[in-house]
Amino acid sequence: MEELIKLVTKKTGISEEQAKQAIETVLGFLKQKLPTPLSGQIDALLSGKGLPTDLTKGLGGLFGKK
Repeated sequence: MEELIKLVTKKTGISEEQAKQAIETVLGFLKQKLPTPLSGQIDALLSGKGLPTDLTKGLGGLFGKK
């Protein structure tokens, strides 16, 4: 998440604290709106573990692919 905070700070010119608050707000929104199997993978993705296989399968389902 630190990498994302730095990117937002650099591109917007806001402070790191403001960037962190903005990111946490967006992530909270996404976790509420995404299907449960996908929302649970957001933290794993931000921790640098990449996209788990079950997440990529779930994303395919969102677009009508299996």
